[in-house]
Amino acid sequence: MTQNTYLPDQAAPLDITSGEHTKKLACLYVVATPIGNLEDITPRAQRILQQADWIAAEDTRHTQKLLQSLGIKNQLISLHDHNERARSQQLVELLQKGQSVALVSDAGTPLISDPGYSLVCEVRKAGFPVVPIPGVSAVIAALSVAGLPTDRFYFAGFLPAKAQARIEQLEKLRHQLGSLVFYESPHRILASLQALNAVLGSERQACLGREITKRFETFIQASLGEILAAVEQDANQQKGEFVIMVAGYQGEEETAAWAEACRWLTELQEHLPPSQACALVAKMTGIKKKPLYNWMLESGPTSKA
Repeated sequence: MTQNTYLPDQAAPLDITSGEHTKKLACLYVVATPIGNLEDITPRAQRILQQADWIAAEDTRHTQKLLQSLGIKNQLISLHDHNERARSQQLVELLQKGQSVALVSDAGTPLISDPGYSLVCEVRKAGFPVVPIPGVSAVIAALSVAGLPTDRFYFAGFLPAKAQARIEQLEKLRHQLGSLVFYESPHRILASLQALNAVLGSERQACLGREITKRFETFIQASLGEILAAVEQDANQQKGEFVIMVAGYQGEEETAAWAEACRWLTELQEHLPPSQACALVAKMTGIKKKPLYNWMLESGPTSKA
C-alpha cells in the first residue's frame, strides 16, 4: 500500500494518508490540550507544539501560559470566533509557503464548541493534510464517569442564551434515545438546569460534572430535580465550567402527556381517520404514533374508516 504525501508544487492528491509528520511537511495539526490538569498533555502534543512553525490559538495570552509551563517558545497567531474567516486565508498562505500550523483552543480538543471549523475546511479545500493530535476532551472525560449509558450519545454543545430558544431546543431533544451532553457556564447553569427539569422532567437521571480535572472537580449523579436542588443550595456548585449529562429517552409513558393525547384522540376520531388523528396528536404531544394508534384500535370502532 502506498502513502500519499503533499508537496507544495504538486496537485493535491484526493486521498492523503497522514502517517507521522514532521515540521518539514506543510500541514495543519489539530492539537488537544489539557482542560485543567497540565499533566494531561500528551508527549506527542508537546512535541508538535514545539516543532510547528506557528501555533494558532483561541486566546494567545492563555496559550502563552501553557507554552511557558511546558518550556516551549514558538510563534503565536490568534484565531477566534471573530477573525476565523480572515485568519484562515492567512494560515493557508503559510501552508503554501511550506510551513506547518498547530491549532489549539483554550482547553480540550479544538472545534468541539470552539473555533476551527472554517480553518479546517479551508485547509482541506487547499489540499493540505489536517492531522489530529488527540488528547483531552471534556465530553469524553465526563461521560466516562457519569454512570449513564454511553453506547450512543448526543452532544448538543451550549444551550441557547435566551430562555424561549433554550426551551425550544430542549423540546427537539426530548425524545433522543442516546444520553444528552451539554456544556454550560457558571452564569447560566441554574437557568439551564431549570429548563432541563421543565422539559425533560425532574425524574430523568443525570450527572453534573464541574471543573473536570481541576482542584475543585465534582460530579453529582442523581435525578435532574435532585441536581437542581443541590446546585441551588450550594453557591460553590454554581462556579466553574460544567458538563451536564442526561439519560436519553427511555420510552416511558408520561402520564399527563398520555392523558392529554387520549383526550385529543377521543375528540378527533369522529372527524379524522385513525392514522391522520394519531399523526396529528403525535406531533402535538411528542408521543410516538404507534402506541396512539394501538390505543385507538383498542378503544373501540371509530366513525371514520
